[in-house]
Amino acid sequence: MKRTLITALLIGAAALAHAQTTPAGGRQNVNTLRTVVEQFLRTQTAGLPGTVTVKVGAIDARTALAACPAPEAFLQPGARAWGKTTVGVRCTAPSNWTLFVQAQVNVQADYVAAALPLAQGQPIEQSQLVLMKGDIAAMPNGIITDMAQAIGRTPTVSLVAGTPLRLDTLRSRPVVQQGQAVRLVTSGNGFSVSAEGKAIGNASDGQIVQVRTPSGSVVSGTARSGGMVEVAF
Repeated sequence: MKRTLITALLIGAAALAHAQTTPAGGRQNVNTLRTVVEQFLRTQTAGLPGTVTVKVGAIDARTALAACPAPEAFLQPGARAWGKTTVGVRCTAPSNWTLFVQAQVNVQADYVAAALPLAQGQPIEQSQLVLMKGDIAAMPNGIITDMAQAIGRTPTVSLVAGTPLRLDTLRSRPVVQQGQAVRLVTSGNGFSVSAEGKAIGNASDGQIVQVRTPSGSVVSGTARSGGMVEVAF
């Protein structure tokens, strides 16, 4: 009798432990999904400078989803993993469902701004720049966080003091300028041929530029430093 009672108590304890760790009725624990979203966003923003703060929005506790052993977080095409964002969570087995969760990701970091007005087309010097701190997640893409990325480049438009600098508003210093004598280089398997020409336009390193040869023909190639233009064979 005593042995039967002990066995019954052990079975009851096991059943109670299982009930405490398994959602009622085989439903997915929504708090687990919030953890999945937070871990996903921290992984996505691991390479960003500064301090990252992640706040995952609440999920209605009445949400009825079948329990999933391996829920997977994802971003929709074009979505960012910072700022105000939405993260999808899906399950493919044993049930198939998808849930979207709101989140807010803030990134407090230093960014580069104009210390004084910057004129369009004028190369930027370090003395014209200043580091400021703010939430770069709330700013447009391409915010510059390293002064070296801006020094020597030229603004595509005039900028007032305090303006955060973005890569898409700065142009690299030209390595080839209009009318400049350049060297055309064509390389292949085991050979290299060079010729002279004159650049028809300006181009930064890696940009395509047209060159007029002494015979009058026009070829296109990739501008490189040192007045060289690489022509694909």
